[in-house]
Amino acid sequence: MNRLARAAVIAVALATTAAPLAAEAQSRRDRHEQRYDRRDDRRDHRQDRWNDRRDHRADRRAERRDHRWENRRDRRDYRSHQRWDRNNRHWYRGRSDFRDYRGVRSGYWYAPSYGYYRVNPRYNIHRWQRGHTLPAAYRGYYVRDPYVYGLRPAPRGYRYVHAGNDIVLMAIATGLIISVMSGAY
Repeated sequence: MNRLARAAVIAVALATTAAPLAAEAQSRRDRHEQRYDRRDDRRDHRQDRWNDRRDHRADRRAERRDHRWENRRDRRDYRSHQRWDRNNRHWYRGRSDFRDYRGVRSGYWYAPSYGYYRVNPRYNIHRWQRGHTLPAAYRGYYVRDPYVYGLRPAPRGYRYVHAGNDIVLMAIATGLIISVMSGAY
């Protein structure tokens, strides 16, 4: 074989093996770049989601703050408008929860927003004291708005209850009386 033919065969052999190797190297570089592009896209997407969550939390926080502020304002308006006053015998007049109240009735107690309810005769003139137990039949007449009577919210597990002309703070589970506010109305 002459030199020229040998060089041509070698050139053809090199071309058939080197071209795919170069193409493979090029495609490897492209895949590498694509992988980095996908990573960047994922990172950007995560960052966007994180920003969205942060904005959403900030919006919800602002909504809760506004809601609390409105409730606080409403309570102030309500409390300043009609509150229990021991010196004023007719403080309850005009209040919607006292619309059925017609004064003292023998054998009945009155609970605002509930109306009159029959009482066992032995409790008709009973004086509630701390440490006593409120009978189960009278535990359901909860004070709906303790602020009207100048009371703080009841602690967890306790409720204010209308018991005759008194308001008692009792344990929900046992009915044990913790404190008594006599002569509420």
